[in-house]
Amino acid sequence: MDLSNRTVLVVGGTSGIGRELARRFAAAGSTVAVGGRNTEALSELAGEGFGTVGIDVTDSASVTSARDAVLDRYPELDTVVTMPGVMLMEDLRDPAHFEAAERTIDTNLVGTIRVIDAFTPHLVRRGTGTFITVTSGIAFLPFPPMPTYAASKAAVHAYSEALRAQLDGTGVGVVELVPPAVAAAGQEKVNPHALPLDGFATEVMRLLSADPTPREIVVKAALVHRWAERDGTYDDLVAQRSRALSMLPGREG
Repeated sequence: MDLSNRTVLVVGGTSGIGRELARRFAAAGSTVAVGGRNTEALSELAGEGFGTVGIDVTDSASVTSARDAVLDRYPELDTVVTMPGVMLMEDLRDPAHFEAAERTIDTNLVGTIRVIDAFTPHLVRRGTGTFITVTSGIAFLPFPPMPTYAASKAAVHAYSEALRAQLDGTGVGVVELVPPAVAAAGQEKVNPHALPLDGFATEVMRLLSADPTPREIVVKAALVHRWAERDGTYDDLVAQRSRALSMLPGREG
């Protein structure tokens, strides 16, 4: 992927990984717009020279409005990065967890589908372009305190695979980004092993610029998650990660 002359929209780019990737695309020479709900962050990004658009991926009307605004300003849009995501802990013994589960699915999975649906006709008409979906190492190696997050990201992985197959021959590609825990958006406060954001972004951009671009962008730190089942480490790693259930209220010890 030539990163120097693209027109990119990053949905969910107001903080963390998304914000850093937006900056990296811009630094490489691409025109970049960022979409999100945080108006203060959007104002800051506008001050940096980014195009910005308000978008709530849980609201179909908001997604449609944002799509129209983006294409009006950037008719040459060729790259859409979809990375809406909420990470919520849930105690599955307590039925009250369902609200968190519903919010997670609506944002992470259905929100991703809404964004893809909004821009697919445009990219197909152009006959060229790329969707970059964002899953997680947790899609392949669940983190038990966040069950629906894991399920939603596993679903985005499967959806990305199907989308790639259905768009074959249209000129529109699908690339899946599979991050590990990255020291951004608060992850550094709960996970001392989180990968530094700068190093992560550098490795991602290097992999994206490869020829051919991999179907999955898996940085070195995420390989242990992505290939745990293949490598025979899955059961042991899930058991280790299950110790974190002590983080849930009433589960101490």
